Amino acid sequence: MHLLTEEEGKLALQAARAFAESAVKHEEVKDIELPKIFNEERGVFVTLTDGGELRGCIGFPYPTAPLGEVLREAAVAAALRDPRFYPVREEELESIRFEVTVLTEPEILECPAEERPKHIEIGRHGLIASLGSRSGLLLPQVAEEYNWDAEEFLSQTCVKAGLYHKSWMEDDDCIIKTFEGQIFTETI
Repeated sequence: MHLLTEEEGKLALQAARAFAESAVKHEEVKDIELPKIFNEERGVFVTLTDGGELRGCIGFPYPTAPLGEVLREAAVAAALRDPRFYPVREEELESIRFEVTVLTEPEILECPAEERPKHIEIGRHGLIASLGSRSGLLLPQVAEEYNWDAEEFLSQTCVKAGLYHKSWMEDDDCIIKTFEGQIFTETI
């Protein structure tokens, strides 16, 4: 997977903001010219914060469509359809900061459960925990923001999935996947 350049990351941020703002204002989004790399299938998350507090975060962990398309879907959904928050209002847009995380493809962590923490690098890896029909994901930056070690990161990912917090260690059917993310954040 080719990494995005800083310039391409800035374009991703500008596009995410334009997509979200157009949706919030019920306007048609202008055509945004994106480089060829945005035609590659990628996973992506768009995170909105206001005053340092989470305001919306939606994404697609698996590379199922071109980055430009999933970026649009994630930006609009983060602004209007995150079930944890009411939809963003037009008057809030100026104070909201956008963050785009472009993901590598998630890979199953193949090791005995008790060794999982040794294979997780805080700040580099994001996690997906799944068991049966339940699944939860935490982006790489979350563990750093909360100052978690690898065991706590695993436990919190299980909680996000609606699982027992020690499922990663105690349930042989609990699947843990890791991924990496290129993080681009607006500076306001």
